[in-house]
Amino acid sequence: MPSLQTALPPELANNVIRLYRECLRRAKYIGHKQHNTALVVDMVRQQFKKHMHETDPEKIQKLKDDAARGLINHILYESEKLSGRKFSNSS
Repeated sequence: MPSLQTALPPELANNVIRLYRECLRRAKYIGHKQHNTALVVDMVRQQFKKHMHETDPEKIQKLKDDAARGLINHILYESEKLSGRKFSNSS
């Protein structure tokens, strides 16, 4: 399965710290809109902290892909809201 990270800018996809910061930034944005910022940010922090000491390169790649998937999904969601166009096939 190819990496999802190719959909993100390389300076973000190749750096876990930048990926973490972008996930936190999106979590703060979503939390602010839904009035539960602390909860959403804490969920992101917990996931990154839980896997902080992972050493298996394949598992690390999977975790990075999962984070990238979350960012891409949020970008698509926001794009759909702004444009009024559906980008996914699901209803």
